[in-house]
Amino acid sequence: MFKLWPFNGGVHLPTHRQESSTAPLSIAPLPQKLIYPLARRNGRNAKSLVVPGERVLKGQVIIPADGTMNPPVHAASSGWVSGIEQRLLPHPSGFSGSCVVIDGDGMDEAVAFQGVSNYAAMESDDLRGKIHAAGIVGLGGAGFPTAIKINPPRQFNVEILVLNGAECEPYISCDDSLLRHYAHEVLGGALIFMHILRVARCLLAVEEDMPEAIAALELAKAEAGYGHIEIVAIPAIYPTGGEKQLIKVLTGREVPADGIPAQVGVVCHNVATAAAVHKAITAGEPLISRIVTVTGQGVRKPQNLLTRIGTPISELVEQCGGYTDSAQRLIMGGPMMGFALASDDVPISKSTNCILVAGQAEVVGEKTPMPCIRCGACATVCPVNLLPQQLYWYSRASNLERVMDYRLPDCIECGCCDVVCPSHIPLVQYFRAAKSKMAEKEKERLKADHARMRYEARVARKAQEQLEKAESARRKKELLATALSTSKS
Repeated sequence: MFKLWPFNGGVHLPTHRQESSTAPLSIAPLPQKLIYPLARRNGRNAKSLVVPGERVLKGQVIIPADGTMNPPVHAASSGWVSGIEQRLLPHPSGFSGSCVVIDGDGMDEAVAFQGVSNYAAMESDDLRGKIHAAGIVGLGGAGFPTAIKINPPRQFNVEILVLNGAECEPYISCDDSLLRHYAHEVLGGALIFMHILRVARCLLAVEEDMPEAIAALELAKAEAGYGHIEIVAIPAIYPTGGEKQLIKVLTGREVPADGIPAQVGVVCHNVATAAAVHKAITAGEPLISRIVTVTGQGVRKPQNLLTRIGTPISELVEQCGGYTDSAQRLIMGGPMMGFALASDDVPISKSTNCILVAGQAEVVGEKTPMPCIRCGACATVCPVNLLPQQLYWYSRASNLERVMDYRLPDCIECGCCDVVCPSHIPLVQYFRAAKSKMAEKEKERLKADHARMRYEARVARKAQEQLEKAESARRKKELLATALSTSKS
């Protein structure tokens, strides 16, 4: 029997998966409109490769790569670029930004995709390059570029690949659906990862309350002989699906608070990322679609949809029968770590795993916070061993030095502390606000450092100019003196 290790804290939550997972996986119709934000991870806007009036094909690069941290973006279907305009972004800020907007033509005409017949004969760097060119990022929610993650620093000895199929957050069942319908693609992607990383062991984690997914994986493993992949059923405790928590559960190894999994010999990827890599390498198809859960009491037919990236949420809701009268709030992601949206005109991004249309019973009403009674419940459930009550006091007082002492950057904003707080204090809101203030302070520090460096460089340049002038004057005097002495003689 596979040995599992517990992680600190966590809470048991009702999964609410059956609402969407009982319906068969559907393929969303070709979108009438596709929207692609130009904003990149570095905060700057990319330059569009297409212009209004231009026709694009499925799989065509429309936003170029910008270094390894910003892979390219591809059109998910064919159509005409109707404009580059301001649109609401799929971001918790609710801000608008420049987006490439494509009107679909219904033809779905694609560029020529060319896969690799024998990836095992290729070098790891070449495969990483193909994965980067395919625009693949982590599909578990963070959206970190996959090509970087499968290129760990050479000083770390990676021994284990972990595939994360643990959907611990309520309502989300897209990975459950993926594993039931595309088990071979997930296991095939695992083998590609193992080849790139040169590891001989893979642990594929699935929550124990996903029996159909486990059965599909076991069947695929038996049919194709994926002998080096171990399928492990893990307890359904939130947030087991967190990267560091999952690694602890599977291996007993603890990733340092400010470290990466490679430091303990592990690389971790989401199962949907593995399937996307398999498609990119074997079929040559870039990341242009993913499975999205559309669920909640506010939508008539909750289900999982294989969706083109860039599709407006409004089209997915329509595919699910439209809104019910009880629809109260639109959330991108799950109820614990997702964020509310002001409009359904927001597009599906690569990292969108769920659209929750929450009904009245699913929306936590505004509760009046009461004084902290220091019961310690928040510390008991914190999965990263923090002291939320101390963080609360210092975050509330904007004491950024003290929140650093209590390791605020380690907070994963899972919301466990919010769930158990008897005083209804919105702890995570305070932590996010403090993080924003810290980011602003760091930005101001960098700006001040830049200004200081420019000033010091100017002072040094002026001093050098004075020295050069003085030296020039000295040489002129010497030349003049020499000339006078020569003329007298």
